[in-house]
Amino acid sequence: MDSRIKFRHLHTFVEVARQKSVGRAADVLSLTQPAVTRTIRELEDYLGVDLFEREGRGIVITRFGEVFLRHAGESIAAVRRGVDSISLAKTSSGPPLRIGALPTASASFLPDAVADFIKAGTGSVVTIVTGENRWLLDALRVGELDLVVGRLAAAEFMAGLTFDPLYSEEVGFAVRAGHPLLQRRSFSLAEIAHHTVLMPIKGSVIRPFVDRFLLSHGIGELRNTIETVSDSFGRAFLQTQDAVWIISKGVVKREIEAGTMAFLDIDTSETRGAVGFTMRADVAPTLPVSIMITTIRAHLAGSGQQF
Repeated sequence: MDSRIKFRHLHTFVEVARQKSVGRAADVLSLTQPAVTRTIRELEDYLGVDLFEREGRGIVITRFGEVFLRHAGESIAAVRRGVDSISLAKTSSGPPLRIGALPTASASFLPDAVADFIKAGTGSVVTIVTGENRWLLDALRVGELDLVVGRLAAAEFMAGLTFDPLYSEEVGFAVRAGHPLLQRRSFSLAEIAHHTVLMPIKGSVIRPFVDRFLLSHGIGELRNTIETVSDSFGRAFLQTQDAVWIISKGVVKREIEAGTMAFLDIDTSETRGAVGFTMRADVAPTLPVSIMITTIRAHLAGSGQQF
């Protein structure tokens, strides 16, 4: 669309076409006839065609005008629907917003994004649900959730769903500050077998990445493991134990920055995967969902954490 064409051009054109008279359109729009004529001429110059032609003492719309009228009318109607939806959201309780959050989202950027969303004043009650990835996707698929935020699931779990990426992230091997393995000058990945290892549960979105990574480095079954998707348990356990927590790096971002945890010096770039929004393919996002998506994107753009 020509960026010079403004809403006033469309509004004036549609009213002149409806009234079949510049004078009557001017009265309806509370404008002078010269102002209406000038606006129509500007629009015709931008389009490079005549939209109206004189017929006797009046005007009629041209063939080009008829074509443009359909699209101009649709554009104005869409803008009005958007304004009405915003007004409704501001003056009443908006539809609920139910978000399924995987640990990498719920422990990193989602809390700040939800706080910003609430400030927007949509009136929507926000529900955050955490859990195993497959369960969240099933709840999304049947309409119990509006949005799932986290890692991209395996293709076999994405039937009827779409994914919109935000950024990519690796798995890390987190330990408490002062952990014995941090003191080793020459560290071997096999040494984690001498410690309790917190693993993502089978069926979690990052478990296949972790299994492949360990096998590719010659590590088979670990004897002392705890399987969990609870980030609160992982944090509490690492505070008092010399354990190793295999987890998406975003989950413990705040602890790493605070210096209470550290990552073992292991190249895990092969575990990198996309983090983003998963939604139903057959359902258009509600206004609260759209606002939340925009809010999250703006928050991550501000932190430089996007593709």
